[in-house]
Amino acid sequence: MIETAIVPSGARPASAGRGWWRRRKWIGFAYALPTLVFVLLLFVTPLLLVVKMSASKWPLLSGDGGWNFPKNYQLILNNRLFWPSVVFTVEYTVLATVLLIGLGLVMALLVQESGRWVGFLRTVFLLPVSLGLASASLLFWGFYSGSIGPISPILQSLGLIDNPVDFFVTATTALLSTTFLIVWKYAGFYMLVLLVGLQAIPNDVYEAAALDGASRGQVFRHVTLPMIRPSLALALILCITGSLLAFDQFFILTKGAPDNSTLTVVQVIYGEAFQRQNLGTAAALSILTLIALLVINVFQFRGFRSPDKA
Repeated sequence: MIETAIVPSGARPASAGRGWWRRRKWIGFAYALPTLVFVLLLFVTPLLLVVKMSASKWPLLSGDGGWNFPKNYQLILNNRLFWPSVVFTVEYTVLATVLLIGLGLVMALLVQESGRWVGFLRTVFLLPVSLGLASASLLFWGFYSGSIGPISPILQSLGLIDNPVDFFVTATTALLSTTFLIVWKYAGFYMLVLLVGLQAIPNDVYEAAALDGASRGQVFRHVTLPMIRPSLALALILCITGSLLAFDQFFILTKGAPDNSTLTVVQVIYGEAFQRQNLGTAAALSILTLIALLVINVFQFRGFRSPDKA
């Protein structure tokens, strides 16, 4: 007697199930393929080329001139402009980050609640973000100019100065003037990033803190700051990374003056590649910069990791 297994009407054969999962896998791969090609062509391939260039003699106009590792890295570390540019870039990064995050948070707190002028203030704060950095740098170059800018004539008419003000006569004034430009342009962007975090905080949390008798300072310290931790981490990572890669504003406003004291690391890379025409050393410095950024970002991610995920 032959027994026949009874298959429920809704059951799917094993082979059909495997075929369905296989088709789904290929469909997912097809969706991811454009992004994969984009990453390979525009990120992985250039990165591998830069790694090869950093280990080779690579003049700007004649191509690969042969193996040159680790001499390119030694030339960079011995470059008289390298270490001063690192120090200046770090100083600028610290100053810009403190001002941008601090002012951005204050602005976000100002426009957090709905009100009569909140929409107008948000628009005013965000307007500078729409202007390109190169355009903003040229705008401030004219603003700071002693011949065409408005500052020196106003001060001279008030009798406060006799000669036009040179905002880039020292490294300190050049740093402060350029940082003012960056704060004016990007504070609204960081306001927006932090505002998203502020508006995600439930009102019930604030009500509970008020019932417990917490002051505004205590609420800000123990409620607001911990709950905007993800937004604050994102803002810090973007700000620090962008500041360490600063180029346009200093290239247009100071060009390294006075006496190469306002050169950033990216400006040194530019100088090695297009002024000294040595792509090998420029690529070596680019690799060192990339490694430094990766290390800094790893520490930032670890520092802002939630305590329950540590």
